[in-house]
Amino acid sequence: MSDGLELAGLRLVHNAGRADEVVALRRIDLTVRPAEFVTVVGSNGAGKSSLLQALSGAVRATAGTVRLGGRDITRWPAHRRASLIAYVVDDPRLGSAPDLSVEDNLALAMGRGRRRGLRPSRTAARRRTMRDRLARLGLGLENRLTDRVGLLSAGQRQSLTMVMAGLSAPRLLLLDEHLAALDPTTAARVLHLTTDLVSTVDCATIMVTHDMEHALRTGDRLLMMSDGRTVADLPRERKNGMSTQDLIDLMEHHGDRGVLPERA
Repeated sequence: MSDGLELAGLRLVHNAGRADEVVALRRIDLTVRPAEFVTVVGSNGAGKSSLLQALSGAVRATAGTVRLGGRDITRWPAHRRASLIAYVVDDPRLGSAPDLSVEDNLALAMGRGRRRGLRPSRTAARRRTMRDRLARLGLGLENRLTDRVGLLSAGQRQSLTMVMAGLSAPRLLLLDEHLAALDPTTAARVLHLTTDLVSTVDCATIMVTHDMEHALRTGDRLLMMSDGRTVADLPRERKNGMSTQDLIDLMEHHGDRGVLPERA
């Protein structure tokens, strides 16, 4: 039994038994170790976002089990999973509360999954932690603790969301195209922040991306999905020697076959 993430036979079906039935996940068996950083690629409709939604509890899996940190969380609702899982999506507006201050958003992150409200932010030690984390961004947000988050740019908000994810001390970090809405310069900054966060927080991480270069050069392992299945599982040694064209060719080769090569 792993202290990380363990999926066994995870299946997700929308509108089961109806004419418009859609099988989003067919049977996912996956283990991600603590501190392991996994990138996920695949065409539209491959099941990437569905996988993250099923893990976060945003949707309930039709079958299979989810274990995290040695606990069976299969039947846990999303609000209970939030004590163990941080989930960052592609829209920077969705990761923070625009009408609250930077400080209060960080306080909420510190108390995520616990009944603590905003009070944890009101200590000098907590504020020092907030300022230290924000200062690492190089965006000057450590001097804007009292500003409303709605006044920040998209890149600043997504950077703040990543800091919030780290402050919540998750067992699992889910990143669903979290760079997609950012300009290239800001995306590079947030990606650097992401890798730094993963190395310091020491949690299992799954990052969905359409950027082949990011998928190849980031993380310890690469999963390829097609038609609701994992069709390739590449360790660092193999993916680091590949070009983006190699990865595209591999995607075209597998297509919808659902073949799962053995890991090296």
